[in-house]
Amino acid sequence: MSSYENGVVMGVDRLRDPVMNKGTAFSSAERSQYRLRGLLPPRVESTEVQVNREMERIRSQSTELDKFVYLQTLLARNQRLFFQVIMPNIVECMPIIYTPVVGTACQQWGHIYQQPRGMYISMEDKGHIYEVLKNYPEDDIRVIVVTDGERILGLGDLGCFGMGIPIGKLLLYNGCGGVNPKHTLPIQLDTGCNTAALRNDPFYFGIDSDRIRGEQYDEFIDEFMEAVQKRFSSSTLIQFEDFAQANAARLLEKYRHKYCCFNDDIQGTAAVALAGIFGALRMDGVESDLSKHKVLFYGAGSAGIGIADLIGEELVKNKGIDKETAKRSCWFLDSKGLIYEGRANLTTEKSKYAHSNPPHLVDSTLLSAVKAIQPSILIGVSTIANSFSPEIIKTMCQFNDRPIIFALSNPTSKAECTAESCYFESNGKAVFASGSPFDPVTMPNGDVLEPGQANNAYCFPGIGLAVKLCAAKFVSNLMILEAARCLGGLASKERLDRGCLFPSLNEIQSVSAQIASAIAKVAVRGGLATKPADFTVEFVRQNMYNPNYD
Repeated sequence: MSSYENGVVMGVDRLRDPVMNKGTAFSSAERSQYRLRGLLPPRVESTEVQVNREMERIRSQSTELDKFVYLQTLLARNQRLFFQVIMPNIVECMPIIYTPVVGTACQQWGHIYQQPRGMYISMEDKGHIYEVLKNYPEDDIRVIVVTDGERILGLGDLGCFGMGIPIGKLLLYNGCGGVNPKHTLPIQLDTGCNTAALRNDPFYFGIDSDRIRGEQYDEFIDEFMEAVQKRFSSSTLIQFEDFAQANAARLLEKYRHKYCCFNDDIQGTAAVALAGIFGALRMDGVESDLSKHKVLFYGAGSAGIGIADLIGEELVKNKGIDKETAKRSCWFLDSKGLIYEGRANLTTEKSKYAHSNPPHLVDSTLLSAVKAIQPSILIGVSTIANSFSPEIIKTMCQFNDRPIIFALSNPTSKAECTAESCYFESNGKAVFASGSPFDPVTMPNGDVLEPGQANNAYCFPGIGLAVKLCAAKFVSNLMILEAARCLGGLASKERLDRGCLFPSLNEIQSVSAQIASAIAKVAVRGGLATKPADFTVEFVRQNMYNPNYD
């Protein structure tokens, strides 16, 4: 018997389609209409029962990786149920579908692989990337997350095993930002892998080659960008994810004014960090004028420089400060010491923040830099665990009533300090945020302080939703800045009083709607929206993906 009747998918094929499948929630009438009687247990179940069953199964898994695999299996079986499971349970599920568990999943990608999702485009497809993209069945793609797998989280070069990152990231665009899954596409670019042990894994399925560099690599990325625009749309958002530092900033600068693209590792991190600073400026005892603060970064990679760039953008656009003065508010210390004019072997990006009259440092340590510069804001992007020592934290308190200390390195094992250390060593004076989650801390006086997590998931889903709704030509600096300003104002007074700079992740869909509304309005004012509208928060909410069956 045919699986189709007047163009409608019938019977077992409807149950096997993850977009159409409702499992035991198909009504009695639907079971008759779609010839499902006898193919399902007789009782019609509510969504609540289905969700409770899936949560019980997830929680019964023996390892976090097993939970990840189970959720991916659910996604491939019943897409709407998957999102009905994770959206109300986002605090519990986010660490499973994305960091930190996705890192383990990527390391084991060839071992846990079950069914294709997204697209793999390798150097063997060079010259034919457009034809490869035409193989994807969906035409209306609005958001792409792409990686070349060279710098997967803090795990290094995982080659085409990095595919877990675009998949996981887009699930957050869907579940947190309300971008319809049918409009999203994860892509893994396979340009080789320099991790020999991985390539020797019998289940590694990427090309067996060292990484392609130089002109060949650039031609490949050029072709990919052009092919995406030709195959889908000039307003299809391309989000670069986990490219190596040598390529991340370079590719962003090369393409940002030609294609609708952004780099979450650079711009998303910057938006969330600046949002945290905006939140801190709202707290009692903290100087509320950003222009009066001095920022010291420990680590001078693309993430730190991205944060400094966005701070500069705020000072120039909203404080009336010239660019050079804005840059002088930010200092950097890298593995070779303080960055200053005349220091050898500075990259172009680092040179932007090289000071002409640096203070005398006793040595090249962070403690010496803190004592000499006396920053009010200390930001760690170094991946050096516990580098914010008790003495450094105490020194920050000597010249600040309430120092702002952000330990942004991931994962938790690489954080510059823990929440407990920061709070205890500062006697609760420090305003703290971290890249990884930390539990609330009970102080000796009984006060409970709740550290905020500077999680990029607060921003990038709203950015993607805004670009999708207004069909933006590009992602401008002002759009990223607006995301930071919006998020920075969303933590309630009660949360700020507990030390938390960000709203609850339980509110993430509402947060994304408000950020998307704010960004889309900026795009309209800047002439970047090709589909202008009023973009009220209510309008945005009405256009967010709803996974309910009805």
